Amino acid sequence: MNITQHPELLDRLAASYALGTLRGGARRRFETLAREHAAVRAAALVWQTHWSGLAELQELAQPDAAVWTRIHNLVQAERQAQAMQAARLAGDGEPALPVSAGPGGWLRSLLLWRGAAVAGALATLVAVVVGLQVNGGLRASSGAQIAELRQQLQAAPQIQYVAVLADDKAAASMLVTFDPKNNRLELQRVGGFQEGADQSLQLWALPPAGGPRSLGVLGQEKLLNLTAGEADVRQVPVLAISLEPRGGVPSAGGPTGPVLFKGELIQRML
Repeated sequence: MNITQHPELLDRLAASYALGTLRGGARRRFETLAREHAAVRAAALVWQTHWSGLAELQELAQPDAAVWTRIHNLVQAERQAQAMQAARLAGDGEPALPVSAGPGGWLRSLLLWRGAAVAGALATLVAVVVGLQVNGGLRASSGAQIAELRQQLQAAPQIQYVAVLADDKAAASMLVTFDPKNNRLELQRVGGFQEGADQSLQLWALPPAGGPRSLGVLGQEKLLNLTAGEADVRQVPVLAISLEPRGGVPSAGGPTGPVLFKGELIQRML
């Protein structure tokens, strides 16, 4: 099945991949599809951006002092048990047992399994909390927290168009998203290309009819925004970036330098 023709399924898989809950063979198959289809790469990058933004909403939690005291006591108890076993075996003149067979080994195994269980529980809790945030099901402890979260979500960009611009070797170099709500094109450099001081990158829309149309000149920042209306990108199948003299060139003449990166502009259906 071609998941690029099933946007809802693609969106769910990309969300799971970015969160880390898509594992094993399913994750490997998704990565294979991402290498072959720009739409899959774009969906994964968009969700990675979503998750990283949501993580910033979480407040830092400091462990209680009793937690560190309990850990210290457990470590000390294990050391004392090992010392007592070593002294007893030395006095009896018997060969020492493997550490894993004595009290210290048992306690170490217990701590290992408890740690693994706690780590698993924390991972599950994070996934549940983030999922509830995305689906609007978060139950905050107070009305003020709910209002603050709702305000943050309303202010979040509404991404409806996505493009991954790659070079002639299919290496992704620029992630482009468009938010029609705020008339904003956001470009994020994901490759290592850096133009010279006397050069500029210029973004072009390549419509199905007519010549290329400039959407703006890029600065040298890792993340930058350009102003554009939905009419500028609607029904534009491809975006391209050319290397131009510093400050760019007029839109009417089209690109004068080499086209370095190009990619399909995809309208999200969700």
